[in-house]
Amino acid sequence: MRVALLALRLMCLAWLWPVTQLNSSHFPNKRRHKEQRVDLKMKKLDSTKSLLIKSEQLLRIEDHDFAMRPGFGGSAIPVGIDVQVESIDSISEVNMDFTMTLYLRHYWQDDRLAFPSSNNKSRTFDARLVKKIWVPDVFFVHSKRSFIHDTTMENIMLRVYPDGNILYSVRITVTALCSMDFSSFPLDTQNCSLELESYAYNENDLMLYWKNGNDSLRTEEIVLSQFFVEDFQPSFGLAFYSSTGWYNRLYINFILRRHIFFFMLQTYFPTMLMVMLSWVSFWIDRRAVPARVSLGITTVLTMSTIITGVSASMPQVSYVKAVDIYLWASFLFVFLSVIEYAAVNYFTTVEEMKKLKRAKIPSSYNATQAMVYDGCFHDNDIDLASFTEVASTPNTERNTQSRNSTVSGPTEGTRLRRKQSLKKNLSFIMSNSYMIDSYSRVIFPLAYLLFNIIYWSLYA
Repeated sequence: MRVALLALRLMCLAWLWPVTQLNSSHFPNKRRHKEQRVDLKMKKLDSTKSLLIKSEQLLRIEDHDFAMRPGFGGSAIPVGIDVQVESIDSISEVNMDFTMTLYLRHYWQDDRLAFPSSNNKSRTFDARLVKKIWVPDVFFVHSKRSFIHDTTMENIMLRVYPDGNILYSVRITVTALCSMDFSSFPLDTQNCSLELESYAYNENDLMLYWKNGNDSLRTEEIVLSQFFVEDFQPSFGLAFYSSTGWYNRLYINFILRRHIFFFMLQTYFPTMLMVMLSWVSFWIDRRAVPARVSLGITTVLTMSTIITGVSASMPQVSYVKAVDIYLWASFLFVFLSVIEYAAVNYFTTVEEMKKLKRAKIPSSYNATQAMVYDGCFHDNDIDLASFTEVASTPNTERNTQSRNSTVSGPTEGTRLRRKQSLKKNLSFIMSNSYMIDSYSRVIFPLAYLLFNIIYWSLYA
């Protein structure tokens, strides 16, 4: 009985074994085929997979030598240029340069990159494909430094059309030289230019031109701190090099007019105030030596500080600027006000010393006390009422002579009008030194006003 049951089990196992093997071999193949169908479906949905390889094959990059320009050996290839200025970042008078950020776009045709297209649509690429084809070698003449923006990727765009037309755009920041003329600074207008040219290809191989004429140069709204942009103007020309020949050159000309209000606040108004402050000394008593000397020295030092500050922010040019003329002329007015008091003080001292010599000074007179105030003898310090009056002016001498002569003098109420010589006028002023201050109160302001009228009419 036991033997019969064991035989029955063996028969069942022998019958089920092929079925188990069949299922175990069939299900993995089924899963594998299912995964393959999913992969094919994903590949159909992801049309960008292996796009670079397909594009290179479509453009036949491997079939041509792109180290050569299009149409090598034939006529010059025309390359159109248009520029959109994004900003003028800075303008430096010290370094005589400017920094500009712009979008530079090139247009040309390369039949080697033509491709068949049913919908006539262009294809756009980035910097990875640019390195494998020919592009114009345009550079900035008189450029000090420049760079292509690379955040987050290089700001380069390449667009290829089915007929072989190409648009190549790049975003660049360039610092270029601008030869500035500061003869009228800060009332000046500067004309700067950014120049584009091919480095390797002369006019026989490459012809640069503005793509849309005067409309090829576009600008955003540009606001600068010290300048007002009056005009942007494209132009073109030829540049000659003795070793390599003639090259096409494009110019981006722009005119900058300086805002004057900043310099009025920082330079001109303080200078005017210092000059006017120096005139205050003409109303201070001539015997107040400390007050007048201190005021004169203070204004002179302040003017020196203003001149030094302006010169430090300017390039060391070999010619005279408009601001230099104004500052040094104002400095001269301040300096002359100090010299004016020196003359007043000297003539006052001479005048009073003459009076003391002509008068009989009592032995009890203390000359030191009279000089304590400012180092000079003064009329108020000496009582000359008890001494013989000595005439010190030419009019007094003439009156004395007339009294001694037999000719009677003029009657009371009449005046003698005689033309005096320059020497007599000077001696009269020297004997009446207080009149120098009186004349200076009028002459200095009128002279400074005349100078300002001439200055602003010439430079403004």
